[in-house]
Amino acid sequence: MILKNGLLASLFLTVLFCGTALAQQDAQYTQYMYNTMSVNPAYAGSRGQLSIAGLYRSQWVGLDGAPQTFTFNLHSPIRNSNVGYGLSVVNDKLGEGTVQETYIDGLVSYTVDVSLQGKLSFGLKLGGNLLNLNFEQLRQREDFEEAVITDNIENRFSPNVGLGVYYHTNTFYVGLSAPNLLETEHFDGSDSDSNTPDFLSKERVNFYLITGYVFDLNDNLKFKPALLTKVVGGAPLQVDVSANFLFAEKFSFGAAYRWDAAVSALAGFQITDQIMLGLAYDRETTDFGATQFSGGSFEIFLRWELLRSFEKLVSPRFF
Repeated sequence: MILKNGLLASLFLTVLFCGTALAQQDAQYTQYMYNTMSVNPAYAGSRGQLSIAGLYRSQWVGLDGAPQTFTFNLHSPIRNSNVGYGLSVVNDKLGEGTVQETYIDGLVSYTVDVSLQGKLSFGLKLGGNLLNLNFEQLRQREDFEEAVITDNIENRFSPNVGLGVYYHTNTFYVGLSAPNLLETEHFDGSDSDSNTPDFLSKERVNFYLITGYVFDLNDNLKFKPALLTKVVGGAPLQVDVSANFLFAEKFSFGAAYRWDAAVSALAGFQITDQIMLGLAYDRETTDFGATQFSGGSFEIFLRWELLRSFEKLVSPRFF
């Protein structure tokens, strides 16, 4: 693997080796408003019909071996009940196979009516992740030879559990969640085994707050501001704000800002009543974004839903 000027290698070395306790964060998305189940299990089944979606994110375009994330999920309510279910698969990759994590989770939700339009859902996620770490990729660099002395990691499984609560009407939503509650330690520096590196990689609990509101500006135009806030120990507070417009129930466009990190442009197309395509592009606002190595980041999102008829739709919503 060729790394431009060693930038990605240095980044990986910093993230993996620089401290005794590191906060490993969940994958981030610009189109989180269309990928809510990845951050809140209580969202499962809330759209009222079978919904299947995939999202691909390429981080820092133009940098060899930069992070890539692929997400697949499906969810649906169970007919004549208050129960919803879902499946989520997330694959995160850094480098040409240097680090790869695959998260596989099953989700279940229970929804109660709290008003004429308001629904409150409680969600549970059970699953885990498979970690692959190829130190041989790093041994190819002379400056890594002495630091990387451990064996490769192949399909190391770590279980996890997550919780969430989600309230919504046809125009408003708010949710609070912790999708991964178990703080898995991937390495233990106190191990006496000489093949074990003296660093610790730890998955910290990520807490999410999401909210948004849909304003009907006229018969053909809707406006939705939205917010995602993520809190995790050992890392800066992440705040994502976005503003999207929906025209004629077919075309959406807007912008987003990730606090002290990136600005984004978003567009969506309701190709048919069942199929939606979403696109997003991020431009870094950090010093890294000003370098020649970052061509920004992009996402592509595709969703298919099993619609019976418009009259029978439980929640024809802009979220």
